[in-house]
Amino acid sequence: MKIGIVGAGAWGTALAQVAAADGSATLIWAREPEVVASINAARENGLFLPGIRLDPAIRATGDLADLAACEALLVVAPAQHLRAVLSGLPAGDQTLVLCAKGIEEASGLLMHEVAGEVRPASPIAVLSGPTFAHEVAQRLPTAIMLAAEDAALGEALTRRIARPWFRPYYSKDVVGAEIGGAVKNVLAIACGVVKGRGLGQNARAALISRGFAEMTRFGLAKGARIETLAGLSGLGDLVLTCSSTASRNFSLGKGLGEGRSATELLADRRTVAEGAFTAPVLKRVAAELGVDMPIVGAVCALLAGEAGVDEVVEDLLSRPLRSEGI
Repeated sequence: MKIGIVGAGAWGTALAQVAAADGSATLIWAREPEVVASINAARENGLFLPGIRLDPAIRATGDLADLAACEALLVVAPAQHLRAVLSGLPAGDQTLVLCAKGIEEASGLLMHEVAGEVRPASPIAVLSGPTFAHEVAQRLPTAIMLAAEDAALGEALTRRIARPWFRPYYSKDVVGAEIGGAVKNVLAIACGVVKGRGLGQNARAALISRGFAEMTRFGLAKGARIETLAGLSGLGDLVLTCSSTASRNFSLGKGLGEGRSATELLADRRTVAEGAFTAPVLKRVAAELGVDMPIVGAVCALLAGEAGVDEVVEDLLSRPLRSEGI
């Protein structure tokens, strides 16, 4: 199975390393001409993944049409650009493995729903889980979930990308895999705020636990399986991104906790903190479903400049006492 990568940010480049690890020719598309030149000439993505020597089987292109010969495409374009990128792909029915984590802001659709509208003839899978790109690119041990409703497709894809250091687990729960990845980005912003404000480890642990309860409520309302939400693409990814400044969303929240504005922080970023775009649409969709997500609401208030850190913390701590549960 010939694999192409759509998007040459840090994660796309790391996935190209995975695909090419067995010597298979792997084509990666980049929007930026300087990234194409850097990968092909210097064997390094100096802009998004500096310091990592890339496999010689990887070749970069700036032309989406060159991906026509690939049987499967790992699509790593940011969530809010997925529709446009898919619309620019050459016509066909190639398998799409969606690697972006988010909810489309305008429509409230999950990524597989967007792909289904744009590319109805393409089989769809989702790749999601606790992964930092630089660790994957360095072949450090990683486990991840690959979800596809078609079991034969899912098993074929897991066999194709499995490596001794990169272990995919198969699931049929596409919805659960996507919700875990989208919601954890918003909760990671909240955990970053806790770090930036110096609120302590107790507060971070409480926020992860109660954030997971919010994720679970929302996921179940959307038809996800609870075991998926408790697995790699849900709880696993939540713990990773809520614990390190290597997470773009955690880093954004840390800046907010330190008193910087969302406008300043988002303008200063070469890479995308998906949680900033997911938070408002997640809040809207949750309200439509009747799902209570107070931590998500607090993140929205901070991002919109409607309240300060001390105010949203006080609001969360003064909520009525209740029994623990989802």
